[in-house]
Order: sequence, then structure tokens, then C-alpha cells
Amino acid sequence: MVHAIKEIERPPQDIIDRFRPIGAATIHEASGRKGGVTPAIKPIAKGVRICGPAFTVACHPKDNLMLHKALERAKPGDVIVASVGGYYEAGYFGGLMATSGLARKLGGLAIDGGIRDSEEIIEMGFPIFCRGFCIWGTSKGVLGLINHPLVFGGVQVHPGDLICGDDDGMVVVAREACTDVLEKSLQRNAAEKKKGQVLRGGVSSVEFNKLDKVFETLGLIEE
Repeated sequence: MVHAIKEIERPPQDIIDRFRPIGAATIHEASGRKGGVTPAIKPIAKGVRICGPAFTVACHPKDNLMLHKALERAKPGDVIVASVGGYYEAGYFGGLMATSGLARKLGGLAIDGGIRDSEEIIEMGFPIFCRGFCIWGTSKGVLGLINHPLVFGGVQVHPGDLICGDDDGMVVVAREACTDVLEKSLQRNAAEKKKGQVLRGGVSSVEFNKLDKVFETLGLIEE
């Protein structure tokens, strides 16, 4: 069995760049409400965003050996997406690893587990989404998998899928669906801009969304 696959296919760079300013919630809606990662995985600080191809890593519980290999093999712009076998209570990633990630121009880390040295990492500006913070250390003695499909926060992720995250959460877009989801996201943004203009004029959201019939069908009683 090959533990670490070096080469993966990624979305075109221009597609990735066009996704960057789009909100994760908009992308999720444009994807048909698919790919939404559990909200238990959050950015380490307000304003942290990630957008890049997934470089997947499956670690053994309480062991971060394969994260070190991922830092060595990932390409600039890649987002390391790591599962930890369901053992969340450990600091799998710390300040020195973030220093390496910045030096190698990675797009960030999304880990379904804990990290430590959070204050230092926030100050240096390395973007991370995680389950939380934990001071407990890990071993470095068990092999895992790199660039194999994995389940991350309830969503299946394949190497090269697009990972987008902001203050609202994270969404995974299948690599082959990126072009379609991008166009739908842009269309949704344009439609919401027009809706905002109408609502600023004083029209209620009930009227705009034609919800009167829904309330009537549900038997809403007002006094």
C-alpha cells in the first residue's frame, strides 16, 4: 500500500482566485447545500479565511507524524486537510509547524482536531480551522495516509477538492464541480445584491420572498 501520494490534480489557479472573495455560505448554497463541514470546526480567530486545494492527511489518533510529511510535500497554496481518527483532545499542530507552513507558502490548515500555540499562530497569520485548542502533545511514531480520500467534519474530501472557509464555516467543493459552482456562486452574489437594494427601500422580506401564502397555509394567527 502506498502511504503518501505525491502528485494530485488541483483546480486551475484562476478558478481558485475567483473563489477567494466569495463567502462560504454562498458557495454552500450554490453547491446545492452540499459540502458543508460541521460547525464544530472553526477559524482560530475572527477574519481568518482559507481557500485552496485539499492536501489530505489521515493521522493516527494522538500522533502527528504524517502532518510533518504533509508540510514537506504540500505545494504553495495547498490547504492541508487533516483527520485524526476521532481523537480530538491533543495539540496536533503548533507554532513551529505553522512557521514551516508560512515559509513554504501553504494556504493553511484545516484539522478535525486540536492545535496549540494558538496565540503565536494567530500573530504570525497562518490560517487554521480546527476543533479547538489543547496543550497535550502527540507522538511521532505511527504511519497514516497522505492524499487518500477521507471524511472531514462529516464531508468526504478527495485530494484536490477546493476548501473554502470564513467566519461562517467551511465548505468543500469537488474539484470537477468547481467551474459550475463558481458561476452559480457569482450569480447568487449578484441576485443578493439586487435583493439588498430592494430591502433597503423598505420592502419587507415577507413581501419580497412571497411568504404570505406560506403563513396562510400554515395557519398563522395574528392579533
